[in-house]
Amino acid sequence: MKWGIHFDIARKEEKIAELEYKMGEPTFWDNPDNAQKISQELNGIKSGVDTYKKLVSKYDDTQILLELAMEENDTSQESEIDSEIAEIKAGLESLQLEILLSEPYDANNAILTLHAGAGGTEAQDWTQMLLRMYTRWAERHGFTVETADILPGDEAGVKSVTLFIKGHNAYGFLKSEKGIHRLVRISPFDSNARRHTSFSACDIMPEIDDAVEVDINMADVRVDTYRASGAGGQHINKTSSAVRMTHMPTGIVVQCQNERSQLQNKEQCLKMLRAKLFELELEKKEEEIAKLEGDRMKIEWGSQIRSYVFQPYTMVKDLRTNEETGNVQAVMDGELDNFIRAFLAMKANVKV
Repeated sequence: MKWGIHFDIARKEEKIAELEYKMGEPTFWDNPDNAQKISQELNGIKSGVDTYKKLVSKYDDTQILLELAMEENDTSQESEIDSEIAEIKAGLESLQLEILLSEPYDANNAILTLHAGAGGTEAQDWTQMLLRMYTRWAERHGFTVETADILPGDEAGVKSVTLFIKGHNAYGFLKSEKGIHRLVRISPFDSNARRHTSFSACDIMPEIDDAVEVDINMADVRVDTYRASGAGGQHINKTSSAVRMTHMPTGIVVQCQNERSQLQNKEQCLKMLRAKLFELELEKKEEEIAKLEGDRMKIEWGSQIRSYVFQPYTMVKDLRTNEETGNVQAVMDGELDNFIRAFLAMKANVKV
């Protein structure tokens, strides 16, 4: 089976050797942040190559099993062969996701922010449901999730939350989730059991390392400190450790309260501010390219992308790709790869 060229395994193995050589250098851990990034990249590439090799072995074994069954006219192996083929197909789909991630910063960690839309408790509960969905998705992929800031709802749910999702290709996968997510359901908060529509906005940015130049003049940044809210014990509530930064020229506001010290929260805020300003520059460039190409469609980063219907029927549908499923519970438990794959394929203009 000649998959190696398609998945560019030779190049990946060269990259593994290169990264392993870097990790063997005596000064490798002098810069812990860069060392961690290289380690994550190495683990991500190794995982893909290992998956490919296991699939090749499974394919060869299944082919032999099929040939023997056909020679002996043995139908008792049919269910086992079907199961093996299904596993190979799932593995190939997973590898295909890796191939579709080729844009700059796809390999980076992701910063994910959720904001409840209008609708009070309904929208805040929906935002908490999305928070759980993305956390479960990240866990499925072996990513780590760190909460930078969370603002609880008045009665239930959350008004807003910011997460650092760390792992190789985290941003590449999650960039498909940027936009408005719409929920239709019978409200558990409505005593008359009426159907409600709720909205929550999801923003995704790549975490930008120091190698990428993002000009921040701290004279343009107002830094406010305040007492953190929510869980955390006496320390987090009795000291002004929480930090809010406002970039005056753009009006961008970021905040962090979940680290124990004010200094740590400032560092996290600066990471978010760098990502926001970087994203702003990317948007400006994309608008310029669209004008040059004669694209008259308005670029709206907050447009509705996906609809989740719980009643009167069950369906999750992506409005950009038309990818849909009736298994709402699986999606809410973090099964998002079909939607992510369809979005990446659409951008790359390939069939899945």
